Amino acid sequence: MTRHSYSTTHRPDRSSSHLGRRAFLTALGSVAATFATGVPAHATDHARGAASTVEYVDVQLLNITDLHGYLQAAPGANATISGNGSQTYTVGGVAHMAAHLARLRADRANSFFFTPGDAFSGWEFDAAAFADEPTIEALNRMGLDFATAGNHEFDKSPAFLRRHMEQGVAFPVEGRDATFTDSSGARFHGAGFRFHSANVVRTGDETATVLPAYNIETVRTAAGQELRIGFIHLTALGSELFPCSYQPGLATLAEIATADRYAAELKARGVNAIVLSMHDGAVAGADFNSGTDPSGPALDLALRVSPDIDAIVTGHWHTRFNMMLPDPNGVPRPFVEAGCYGQLINEINLRLDPATGKVVRELTVSTNHPNTRDVTPDPALKEVVDYWAGQAAARDGSKIGTQTGSFVRTRNAAGESTMGDLAADWALWAGSRPTDPENDANVHPNVPAQLALVAAAPRVGVSVIAGDLVRDAASGGAVTLGRAWRAVGFGDPIVSATVTGQQIHDALEQQWTTAAGGELLFAPLAVSRNVRYTFDALGRAGDRVAPADVFIDGVPLDLGASYRLAAPSYTFLANDGYRALSEVRAPYRHQRDFESFVAYVRETRTLAPAPLDRVTAANTTRRGADPGLTLDRGPLLHSDGSPVPRPEAAILSADRPRGASGASGASGRPGPPC
Repeated sequence: MTRHSYSTTHRPDRSSSHLGRRAFLTALGSVAATFATGVPAHATDHARGAASTVEYVDVQLLNITDLHGYLQAAPGANATISGNGSQTYTVGGVAHMAAHLARLRADRANSFFFTPGDAFSGWEFDAAAFADEPTIEALNRMGLDFATAGNHEFDKSPAFLRRHMEQGVAFPVEGRDATFTDSSGARFHGAGFRFHSANVVRTGDETATVLPAYNIETVRTAAGQELRIGFIHLTALGSELFPCSYQPGLATLAEIATADRYAAELKARGVNAIVLSMHDGAVAGADFNSGTDPSGPALDLALRVSPDIDAIVTGHWHTRFNMMLPDPNGVPRPFVEAGCYGQLINEINLRLDPATGKVVRELTVSTNHPNTRDVTPDPALKEVVDYWAGQAAARDGSKIGTQTGSFVRTRNAAGESTMGDLAADWALWAGSRPTDPENDANVHPNVPAQLALVAAAPRVGVSVIAGDLVRDAASGGAVTLGRAWRAVGFGDPIVSATVTGQQIHDALEQQWTTAAGGELLFAPLAVSRNVRYTFDALGRAGDRVAPADVFIDGVPLDLGASYRLAAPSYTFLANDGYRALSEVRAPYRHQRDFESFVAYVRETRTLAPAPLDRVTAANTTRRGADPGLTLDRGPLLHSDGSPVPRPEAAILSADRPRGASGASGASGRPGPPC
């Protein structure tokens, strides 16, 4: 792939030599009908016969988005999609995707395969348990040419993305935490492609991007002349404040201004064909090959961003649509999103004028192809999938520690449980860890945590506690990696931050709220082993905890003092409703939850349940006493009853998400799930 500039010879603009501009714009009147019927989107009716046009240079753009490490088909409702006139398709899996890609690429001289983000940070154990290296191996095998960095590409750090995922550097222990042996028998060596983002920068420095802002690819005319195509890449605005990709040392720049800036730069370099690959999206109806009533941040951008951009490929919202939208000059260009988890392959066919290198917009065609499972899977990719499934099964059962008793979420009258206590102790440990060499996106010192709070049954959202850790007597109490992995976490880091004693007190008070019907609700916070407190079961919501009854390391809470608190990023972002903790100082990001909990079990070696004596409910026997009702919410379900993946469920059910343009939350507004 070529990523440097060339000299440009200026020639007359022949991009509309066969179709007058008036006819071109008049054809827009039929576009709405075209994309509403579920057929491929055409810029105009003239594009329908474009396959026979030989005087232009054909360029095929193939893209998938939000794969999230699903090498196998995603479970439940995510494996079924509708489109092309309400037909239903069973979809998913990279082995079938590779077979479809081979068919689509056949006899195409100029074909580029890319993704607008969230390729990894796998939610499927087979990929996530191996530092998402299986996803990179699969994408390498499928010939991915380049990638946009989505928010989840920053779930660990920029250093992990660049040095490990691109270059293959081990972080930190080879063969245990990263750099595993792949299906060919070789150690992980990194991606055969690069990640890009034009709007992710370091906090306080907007002069340089963390990743390359764009890439330039070349194609050749029949006469051997090189034509260049520029690809600009955007990461979802506010990604640094998403709970999974929470990075205090990063910032994201405005999307439209950034895209316009780099479109102008590419034009100045003589690049006359430009594609925008952006990890931000929209909603536009239920048919994957059409678009109706679109809305969302990507739509706002598509209608306003530079008319020099010839196609807009989106992601992040896990939606499926394929349509043509007018640019600010009224000229249509593709606006597409290809679902998630390998459901679709989007294909955009461009025609370049060989004299100018410009896209002949009138002849553009875009199609979303379902990644159906009714084709023979590609043997090489099936080998990759089967290999990692076998590796995952073995890793799932590998012993990492021992437990002397069971840890369960069953709570006593004070809201305390053995599983909650374990999670809080782990969070304190995690918030006190030394600086991780892969963690290069912090701007504040790593000051160890003094205490930890974990939402055992949060006011809203999803608890980081995913299940019980029941002792297996048959194995002598062995704790396996898979059981630990599934007991705690949904992909968020533990964060240590400075808060006041007043904030700690207020957060404890926010455990109780009064429902609309007058019922007292209790959303207990688990506290680390060095914390003890008492609440008054007779008190009203907001006045149940006296500061003098809260002890940290045996010392009463000082409302005016500063404390170093550890909690999931989800809690500090107020996604689980404890808003007293949303304004903090000097936050420091630590390791992701499920990986960190596995490391905690490894280091602790033997887990022993402690007495439930950290929280005391006073006056429980007096008339009118009420500890409060705790609501145990079941898993978030799809319409077919299958569970939504936990990382998705955490965002979809979160309270007042911050930094996510158009994000949904407890308010029910439409928005992205991740």
